[in-house]
Amino acid sequence: MELTEEDVLEILKLFEQSKFDFLELQQGERKITVSKAGHVRATAPTPAAAVPAAPAALPGAAMELRSQQHHDPIPAESGLVPILAPMVGKFYAAPSPSDPPYVVVGSAVEAGSTVGLIEVMKVFTSIKTETCGTIERILVSNGQFVEFGQPLFLLRPKAAP
Repeated sequence: MELTEEDVLEILKLFEQSKFDFLELQQGERKITVSKAGHVRATAPTPAAAVPAAPAALPGAAMELRSQQHHDPIPAESGLVPILAPMVGKFYAAPSPSDPPYVVVGSAVEAGSTVGLIEVMKVFTSIKTETCGTIERILVSNGQFVEFGQPLFLLRPKAAP
């Protein structure tokens, strides 16, 4: 049985209401790690035969979710930098359905520019660039469910003067 988007959102809701600070769950090749204490760095993937881990402890500020799942490989294009999803959730290309998207292919962006939003449980988080450059490819569509670390855009960094 595969986890659905609704299952993940329910896990997040229950986790948020719990006294735990950290949760790690593995089902097949999908691994979900949730932490209220802040960013959880990806570790080496665990074997697919591993048993789901029991919950450990959690606080409540910056909840992040890491889900390790195989994504379609990105073609290795020289010099392009991926902009990755900072968490699991639903991707939005614009602040509202009637607004234009934050970026389109060919958009020039500065470091710290917002390129999209991710929504989890009615909370929206901005996706920001770390470098300036030009958006070369958009890898996800508006309203698509994305996972932590999933490439969303490919950016061609601006050449140093």
